[in-house]
Amino acid sequence: MPDYRGHLLPVYVLADESYSMAPYVGELNSGMVSLHEALRSEPMVAAKVRLSVLGFSDRVAVRMALADLRSEEELPLLHTGGSTNYQAAFEDLMTRIPRDIATLKASGYQVHRPAVFFLSDGQPDNKKWRKSHGRLTDRSVTPAAPNIIACGVGDVQAETILQ
Repeated sequence: MPDYRGHLLPVYVLADESYSMAPYVGELNSGMVSLHEALRSEPMVAAKVRLSVLGFSDRVAVRMALADLRSEEELPLLHTGGSTNYQAAFEDLMTRIPRDIATLKASGYQVHRPAVFFLSDGQPDNKKWRKSHGRLTDRSVTPAAPNIIACGVGDVQAETILQ
């Protein structure tokens, strides 16, 4: 039987950084500070979570690659600019998540199904994102399909976030 180092939960914060998020970016950054403090105050939880912070607008920007929060002094700041491209965000996760899981497993960890916290205020710039989202969440296509927790910010249309 293999000698495992333990179980980890990869968590991705996928935050909309489009122009429309400018009124909310300060609150999101404050929320990131609170999240970091809360996780670091719970050593058992912090030991089991690996966190990545990704911003998206026209493309995805890695603000923090998957990391052990116990060794991170602070979380990165989010920025704004560009349009709201859900498709780019979901396509990025389709390659990022399997790669990250393979790296964790190669280091001897067992890995829980990833969680993605998707934060957006805007309508996507096109409807092509639904196909990418469907492929990302279909376990027959993406075996490490994440659980996605979508959170609307500001005046977002609830129907879009529910989809």
